Amino acid sequence: MWRFVLARRWWVGHLLVAACCAVFVRLGRWQWDRARSPTGDWQNLGYALQWPLFAVVLALAWGRFLWLERHRAPEAGPPSRETVPTANPTPPVPRRPAYPPIREDDPDDELAAYNAYLTRLAEQDRR
Repeated sequence: MWRFVLARRWWVGHLLVAACCAVFVRLGRWQWDRARSPTGDWQNLGYALQWPLFAVVLALAWGRFLWLERHRAPEAGPPSRETVPTANPTPPVPRRPAYPPIREDDPDDELAAYNAYLTRLAEQDRR
């Protein structure tokens, strides 16, 4: 049932999680002692509560990871010859409407007047 968690490949993960949890709890204890000292403040108290919370979250995440590993779907083998190929069930990608390309040769009176104005300004700057 859960014997896979004792497999050799999981030992490093268990040890790493246990070590991190121990360090987190120790850091929480240190911050607690620091908060109770004469130089301690509210920030130390916040950290004293935060570090053990990190340990709990890490332990829960590791447990969830192991649970997901246990309930993982079995790996699919090679497809059998009896399977019938089916059509692609995904709908086709909708096409964008085709717009006629903008022709650069179209005369634009307003643009031509603006370009003439810029040319006159450039001429004045050169003088």
